[in-house]
Amino acid sequence: MTAADVQTMWETTSVESTHAIGAALGRILRGGVTIGMVGPLGAGKTHLVKGIAAGNGAVDPRKITSPTFTLIHEYPGRLRLYHVDAYRLRGPSELIALGFDELVASDSVVAVEWADRVRAAMPTDTLWIEITPTDETLRHLAFHPGGPLAQQCMTDFRAEYR
Repeated sequence: MTAADVQTMWETTSVESTHAIGAALGRILRGGVTIGMVGPLGAGKTHLVKGIAAGNGAVDPRKITSPTFTLIHEYPGRLRLYHVDAYRLRGPSELIALGFDELVASDSVVAVEWADRVRAAMPTDTLWIEITPTDETLRHLAFHPGGPLAQQCMTDFRAEYR
């Protein structure tokens, strides 16, 4: 088993606990990290991004909404946070046409909702987060680091979020 195969699971029981996981992640993220979020409608992907933004020192998390129609939102903070929604994209080529490669930089973090729809355009070194709702409030979050930078984020996250 390689470091990229390591999977970590967390469980959340409320929007607040999803925000807490996101905030811990936002505090430890390094520039150049891409987060690929996967889960059904209403799973909590945007709530997780609100937490990431708060941990990154961005704007009031209540002002963060899913970029379903604008496709990309940018939030300043310790690192620039790009929030991308791939739900309406027809495939990886449309993500690339949006200038996705230019968003992934040493001073930014890119969080992509519905990343499974554009998997071929996602960097190899992506931190994949699969969110599975099991009832109205319970969520299982499975973290799959896709490379060394994502694996380092997982190591730092485990130390930050206990």
